[in-house]
Amino acid sequence: MTEVLDLHEQDSDGSSEEVVLTPAELIERLEQAWMNEKFAPELLESKSEIVECVMEQLEHMEENLRRAKSGDLKVSIHRMEMERIRYVLSSYLRCRLMKIEKFFPHILEKEKMRPVGEPSILSPEEFVFVKEYTNHTETHFKNVALKHMPPNLQQVDLLRAVPKPDLDSYVFLKVKERQENILVEPEADEQRDYVIDLEEGSQHLIRYKTIAPLVASGAVQLI
Repeated sequence: MTEVLDLHEQDSDGSSEEVVLTPAELIERLEQAWMNEKFAPELLESKSEIVECVMEQLEHMEENLRRAKSGDLKVSIHRMEMERIRYVLSSYLRCRLMKIEKFFPHILEKEKMRPVGEPSILSPEEFVFVKEYTNHTETHFKNVALKHMPPNLQQVDLLRAVPKPDLDSYVFLKVKERQENILVEPEADEQRDYVIDLEEGSQHLIRYKTIAPLVASGAVQLI
């Protein structure tokens, strides 16, 4: 596979930038998004363009295999690689759906409070899903329990009832780009804040909320 693929990425200011990737680089981007999503305690920004490009690439690979000679060893190797890519893709999407179901009121609230021009963390399909999931959950609560309770107890605050993502949890990471003057909050009240530098290639165990912006920017990779 030697063709190149155009991918449009959004910067933090909402502007779009076209990035040209080879298929190998595209799969690497998917794997990075998968690992970050898998180990981050919160829902990260959707990589829907990467997902769409990977699906198109899989279709292209399938067409090439149909034209290949049967019994060719290369066909078996390429099919194994396709199955690996499909697994990573489905695992990435499944992980996001699990987080949406787990934290749905907080995700919707974050979406409501999102400044104009800032990219959404949800794909259009995920946004529809989380709204429907919220409506169905509220309806289920009302039909099963709330309507049988006194009038003053027939309301439920989902933001209080559903736990928030634990941003204080610790994660392993590998530094892709050197970072200086990272402010680390103390673990105990009697301790003071301190600053660290993250050297490229180094690995760390650190509180997620300290490096959450670096995960979003791609400066570090969760492992």
